[in-house]
Amino acid sequence: MIENVPIWMWIVGFLLVLGPLVTLHELGHLLVGRALGVKADAFSVGFGKELVGFDDRRGTRWRISALPLGGYVQFKGDMNPASIPDPNAPAEEGAFQNASLWRRALIVAAGPVTNILVAIGIFAAFFMIIGKPVPVDPSEQLTVAGFSEKSSARDAGLKIGDRIVTLDGKQLESFRELQQEVMLQPEQRMELGVERNGRTITVPVTTMSSEVEDRFGNTSRIGLLGVESAGVEYDFERQGPLGALVGASQQTVDTFSMMVTGLKQIVIGQRSVSELGGPVKIAKYSGEQLSLGWIAFVNFAALISLNLAFINLLPIPALDGGHLAFYAAEAIRRKPVGPRAMEMAYRTGVALVLALMLFVTINDLASLTLFG
Repeated sequence: MIENVPIWMWIVGFLLVLGPLVTLHELGHLLVGRALGVKADAFSVGFGKELVGFDDRRGTRWRISALPLGGYVQFKGDMNPASIPDPNAPAEEGAFQNASLWRRALIVAAGPVTNILVAIGIFAAFFMIIGKPVPVDPSEQLTVAGFSEKSSARDAGLKIGDRIVTLDGKQLESFRELQQEVMLQPEQRMELGVERNGRTITVPVTTMSSEVEDRFGNTSRIGLLGVESAGVEYDFERQGPLGALVGASQQTVDTFSMMVTGLKQIVIGQRSVSELGGPVKIAKYSGEQLSLGWIAFVNFAALISLNLAFINLLPIPALDGGHLAFYAAEAIRRKPVGPRAMEMAYRTGVALVLALMLFVTINDLASLTLFG
């Protein structure tokens, strides 16, 4: 039975997720900027018309704006909130554009890095408080105990008792790792390294594609092999601070890898662009995770934090990654990109981001059962 979450919970969940994460992202920019001697004219949570605000003693206008879909820091010398440099701005002390290249790069990188650190902190806290899932019998983790009714692995020649040790030449450590790799690759050919009767053989297999649905009716397309592990039981072992940080960092790297794979599949056509989500889907998922309790909700917030970092690091002008790309070009050329070319690139980037936002919003609305 599909559970329906009320719209008010979507709104509350959305504000509780995006508000703090955007604020922390922009605080990363602001605090590093101040530490490096760059002044900020404005700090805004949201875009558009100011709803409420105040000026601090350093001359920064702190504001909450009407459109809660992001935020910005407008540093001294910026033409607008997109951090397009103002070519007519005087060479004032504390202006962003007058800062050295490495200072500008650190200030821009600070936002996404803050989001990554937030996610690592959440994951690490979970590992310390709840524990890390550890298989009861690690030696049986990758041993095949059975097959599902439809199984591409069985059709490819795997047998009960086989031990899967590699995937496309990569050594596997656990059945969970195998699942994660396969889930990202529906209808893709893979090579399994299998231990059988004391020798290792290579078995080519094409993953199955399956549409799975959660309790809220959300569907996703995943890859499956149709095998069951002989070591399915897990215990949760609490980690110390160092072990928790190592595990959280690895989980962050794995999540980023999944994002890169998903984006690549959309670009080359292996996945539909309809799988892209925007603010409406974030609100929907936020409400759904909030309805499941704070553990699920905070874990979801960590994933959204990583998504914010990933999106902002894309080399699109007007995003943090676009700024960093220009700074890389400046470092190579040993001189800044011309102001006219930079302004045109930033304006194009803003138009691209707005067009993408409009597309994913329409895509979100079209996917809701409210619209059939």
